[in-house]
Amino acid sequence: MFIRLQRLLVILTCFLLAACYVQAQDTIAIKKDARIDVLVAKQITANRIAAKMSSNGQFKGYRLQVLNTKNRDEAFGLKSLLLQQFPDQKSYVVFQSPYFKVRFGNFLKLQEAEDYRKIFEQKLQRGVYVMQDLIEYTLKEEDLN
Repeated sequence: MFIRLQRLLVILTCFLLAACYVQAQDTIAIKKDARIDVLVAKQITANRIAAKMSSNGQFKGYRLQVLNTKNRDEAFGLKSLLLQQFPDQKSYVVFQSPYFKVRFGNFLKLQEAEDYRKIFEQKLQRGVYVMQDLIEYTLKEEDLN
């Protein structure tokens, strides 16, 4: 009987030790390298840039369609007028048979294109439309936020 009790105590002691050992192993300490935060920030910036770009490297943005006409001279005349009045922006003539379309600007944000649209409607006294288009654009630091 005494031997049985000893064996039982030994078995219970082994179970208790095993339970203590298992509890000690379920805690993991992770030491993170501070450079990981820098890499994560760079990846976030790269993802923001990629979201604003098309597959061919141009940016997704907006332009104003100012004119849609069959008259080539009228289209190029308006383009030169826009270049004189707004030298900080570009104007484009797009030919989609049989129409010449005059498009204006390279806007990354819709609100900026809307602001110019209001100015154009007052000056030209005609409908001006905001169009989604691939634009020429150089990223600035504030565009990433």
